[in-house]
Amino acid sequence: MQKNPVQCQFVTALDSIVGKWKPIILYHLLQGKPLRFNELRRLLPDITQRMLTLHLRELEEEELVKRVIYPQIPPKVEYSITEYGMSLSPILKALHQWGATHVERKQLKKEINEQTETD
Repeated sequence: MQKNPVQCQFVTALDSIVGKWKPIILYHLLQGKPLRFNELRRLLPDITQRMLTLHLRELEEEELVKRVIYPQIPPKVEYSITEYGMSLSPILKALHQWGATHVERKQLKKEINEQTETD
């Protein structure tokens, strides 16, 4: 059976950035400032330490995120977006905008349904 090349390209792209937290991690790193692990934890208060570590490693493997370890005591580690990761900026911005529009649409639909039920 022959694989669909278009489907494979979508799957490959989505495997790199999909997950509950990966797009949000990338979004914060796309702001341009390198962030330490605990800074990311503060920005994502609901993520577990294990999940943040796992996602950062996967993003680093995909060369979307760069990890820099400073040789000092205590150790200092910073995460930043790579040049390659920057290429996701327009995609993530569009996805963020679509999400905002979708939330508004769902809220409007909910309000209409509630209005209809009370009439």
